[in-house]
Amino acid sequence: MREHIIALDIDIQQKGANAYRVSLNGSPDTITSPDLEAQLDQAFSGHVAMAVFDMEHLTFISSAGLRVIFKTLKKLKASDGRVGVSKMSPSVRKVFEIVKALPDMNVFANDEEMDAYLAAMQRPDT
Repeated sequence: MREHIIALDIDIQQKGANAYRVSLNGSPDTITSPDLEAQLDQAFSGHVAMAVFDMEHLTFISSAGLRVIFKTLKKLKASDGRVGVSKMSPSVRKVFEIVKALPDMNVFANDEEMDAYLAAMQRPDT
């Protein structure tokens, strides 16, 4: 019997001086999560004020995928950074609610809401 493996495409884009969008397409699971963790560690080697996980094309998330996101949350919070999520499907949102992760994260409904938040966060104080 052949096992069907769903890949995970990861696109990390800098959205400002210290802000990033992490677009995930596929399934962060036991097989794909080590690659996600490695790419995040490489991209977030300096100070990161905000990282937003775009989950519009996330088809599934396992405990391994959650672990990587929580590790990122812990790392960024330690240096006064924040983690957000956007465009979660109802099933993925339910997983985050079950593990009570949402109170520690900013949740954005769409790109416009996220971009407005990032722009406001990066404005110099006047």
